[in-house]
Amino acid sequence: MQDLTVITNSALSQWIDEVQALCEPDQVHVCDGSDAEYERLCSTLVAAGTFIRLNEDKRPNSFLCRSDPGDVARLEHRTFVCTADRDDAGPTNYWADPASMRAELARLFKGSMRGRTMYVIPFSMGEPGSELAMIGVQITDSAYVAVSMKLMAHIGLPVLRALGASEFVRCLHSVGAPLAPGDRDVPWPCNAEHKYIVSFQDDGSIASFGSGYGGNALLGKKCLALRTASLKGRKEGWLAEHMLIMGVEDPAGKTTYVAAAFPSACGKTNFAMLLPPEDFDGWKVKTVGDDIAWIRPDADGTLLAINPETGFFGVAPGTNDKTNPNMIAAISRDTIFTNCALTPDGDVWWEGLTEEPPPALVDWRGLDWTPEASRPAAHPNARFTVSRARCPSMDPAADPAGVPISAFVFGGRLSHTFPLVFEARDWREGVYWAATLGSEATAAAENQAATRRDPFAMLPFCGYNMADYFAHWLSMGDRLVNAPAIFRVNWFRRDEGGAFLWPGFRQNMRVLKWIVQRTENTGGGQAAPIGLVPRYDDIDWRGLDYDGQTFEALMKVDPTELAQELQGHDAWLQSFGQRLPAELSVTRQALLDALAPAQN
Repeated sequence: MQDLTVITNSALSQWIDEVQALCEPDQVHVCDGSDAEYERLCSTLVAAGTFIRLNEDKRPNSFLCRSDPGDVARLEHRTFVCTADRDDAGPTNYWADPASMRAELARLFKGSMRGRTMYVIPFSMGEPGSELAMIGVQITDSAYVAVSMKLMAHIGLPVLRALGASEFVRCLHSVGAPLAPGDRDVPWPCNAEHKYIVSFQDDGSIASFGSGYGGNALLGKKCLALRTASLKGRKEGWLAEHMLIMGVEDPAGKTTYVAAAFPSACGKTNFAMLLPPEDFDGWKVKTVGDDIAWIRPDADGTLLAINPETGFFGVAPGTNDKTNPNMIAAISRDTIFTNCALTPDGDVWWEGLTEEPPPALVDWRGLDWTPEASRPAAHPNARFTVSRARCPSMDPAADPAGVPISAFVFGGRLSHTFPLVFEARDWREGVYWAATLGSEATAAAENQAATRRDPFAMLPFCGYNMADYFAHWLSMGDRLVNAPAIFRVNWFRRDEGGAFLWPGFRQNMRVLKWIVQRTENTGGGQAAPIGLVPRYDDIDWRGLDYDGQTFEALMKVDPTELAQELQGHDAWLQSFGQRLPAELSVTRQALLDALAPAQN
């Protein structure tokens, strides 16, 4: 048993004792956050068969692990928001009664850590000791979680010093696989029968049982930094958002900061680490964060944003030198890979990494694989976990107190109706377009494309009633002196033959430059039924042969199509009932009324 005198916070000491009595671990380890501790734990995971040490020449200080096939992704349907009043969780969350859920979890956690080490991980989202930080303590029986948290958050003794005698967020996690004396462990323990990820919004505590994977188990990420923090932000007057933060530096050295939200599979991380086209001499994109933004108004009414994370937990498939060269550079070493394929020479591979797959691999399940196999070599949700310090595009000047946000960008995957980019006419319309954000998904039953609404890209992450979240966003606009402009983008519009009209990736810099120019009132544009759109000559086409006719098709806003889209929003908005802010329905009707003359 480790000496626990390092814990001086009496409430934390008491909670550790309570969890130890409940979960019955063999031993307790308080993580100090040191590099030496990380190396020891990684070696322990290698010895246990959980980690495979990769080729030191090809991928230094990096590891591959393979999860249980039943534990491969974040579990939305097992993620619950517990509030005394069900309506406070809202129609987009899975709700559970707090008392009933606590009783169920107490039953499951009883004895759940037998035969295992209980790791106590003090962690800080945001710089320890800063006014913007939130400190949590995660108790877990997973060494995989302990080493991953080292990459994803500030952890260990510096956090304990910053905590002092203050309150902290209690985060309890167990893989739910106790070991009896003589039992042989498995490389990826989890519970096949029971899985819960729970946010208790009455006291802000978090509990997760049964899964060892990603956001189910790294409780500082989606659980604390979004579900818990979003409610805290609403109460205190700030925003916790599923957003990237990027700085755009022009040739004169001026940096404009943008926050952007995209649903899954819409190129969010690629955009956060955008490498401008070669012809854009002097322009740079600097990454502040790729996934989470905490955004607060300062005394002057300017929104300041921080990235509370210290690392990236990114999707591997599709990541390559073309889509995201900065991330490829970041994961060249010091990385934990999960559910990727293993090459014969001890490196990792996934679909999209190279144009041609290697002739032979070991797949994510540990089975031999060749290109003739009818299954992917890497799991579609295969991941990498790496410190942000490894990324060459990180902004070295990002202020721990926050960077000033000049624009918000929202984007979904849509094949029609929406143009490449438009600027909302005002804050209220911008909130409306973000509240109705969505991406197309194929509905197999009807064999047609259906739009899955993902407002603000926060559908799985808002910790309270989303109608109240919309109202919170609307109220923020009233408190700002110079509210950021709001834009929507659509990289995925297609022509009649189904081909993409826009090349995307590095070429998205052309759109980003126009957005920055609009925030400075130097970018041109013209009015459209949807807002303000760029003309062909408003985009910088240096180095890209892109004709005006294709651009016209890309930017076309058909009044009838747009009216149908707006009409389709009605059922979505009405699903929030009486708590929906009236401004959204008023905005929708005003947009429809403005379109009426163009349809006749």
